[in-house]
Amino acid sequence: MEFLAEYASFLAKTATLVIAILVVLSAIAGLRGKGRRKAGGQLQVNKLNEFYKDLRERLESNLLDKAQLKALRKQQAKAQKQEKKTPDDKPRVFVLDFNGDIKASATESLRHEITALLTLATPRDEVVLRLESGGGMVHSYGLAASQLARIRQAGIPLTVCIDKVAASGGYMMACIGDKIVSAPFAILGSIGVVAQLPNVNRLLKKHDVDFEVFTAGEYKRTVTVFGENTEKGREKFQEDLDVTHQLFKDFVSRYRPQLHIDDVATGEVWLGVAALNKQLVDELKTSDEYLGERVRESNLYHLHFAERKSLQERVGLAASGTIENTLLGLWSKLGQWR
Repeated sequence: MEFLAEYASFLAKTATLVIAILVVLSAIAGLRGKGRRKAGGQLQVNKLNEFYKDLRERLESNLLDKAQLKALRKQQAKAQKQEKKTPDDKPRVFVLDFNGDIKASATESLRHEITALLTLATPRDEVVLRLESGGGMVHSYGLAASQLARIRQAGIPLTVCIDKVAASGGYMMACIGDKIVSAPFAILGSIGVVAQLPNVNRLLKKHDVDFEVFTAGEYKRTVTVFGENTEKGREKFQEDLDVTHQLFKDFVSRYRPQLHIDDVATGEVWLGVAALNKQLVDELKTSDEYLGERVRESNLYHLHFAERKSLQERVGLAASGTIENTLLGLWSKLGQWR
């Protein structure tokens, strides 16, 4: 038992040393990164036609006997040879993905992807956005929607595919599309605005804690977490929400004039089938089905702008993983000794 105790002490010291080294490295990386611009990124382009082709060929290889497979490959090679003799004039479909969090963080990549495709795309092409978002901050999703509006302004058809959810700010983005395609049970709508915050002023008073707010401008601060809220402040805050809601409704109406906006701008959500009846979407179909149809007559290109992580971020991620693995390993060993 004495040996085990000494070994446990050795492991603990080793783990402490490793953590200390990683913390120092992270601090050094942070100091080196101060004042520098964030690292850039790289646009990744993958031709999805090849992906679908690989799926089909893998299935053919497993289902057909040797004679059938040989005949099929011979036929395909002949067709491919013929295709090479004729110019490739198929329209292009640029496929983008947006997985939205509350801050619409994916906008940073989206803006670069759109900038890139706008240098080549023509009205004969198409942009397909696979969108998933439950919404978030008004200004963040406003910027994301404005990025999509650049595609519309360039006269390039935009199709938005929703497999799971496009609500609130997510629907603000979706409504930009010339066509909205939704899975039958995707969640859509929530055309509304919400704001909520706690107020602990009475708790502070109970413990004789004063909290004062100083402002210049009558409505610089309407409601607060710590101060005492007034009826006038609440009314102004509600007024601001109503103004934002009206702007949201006007925005959606601009891009989908077929909607009865007052019927759908209640903050409610609908599943795809019901959303079709409300004209929130144009077609019920998954993104897989839609792209599977388009690949037969178009060249599909998936674009993804991958951000390069700074040295500090890379060291931080490495440190986090190493610390977690070290602690889990140590805990496992100690568990075995009990």
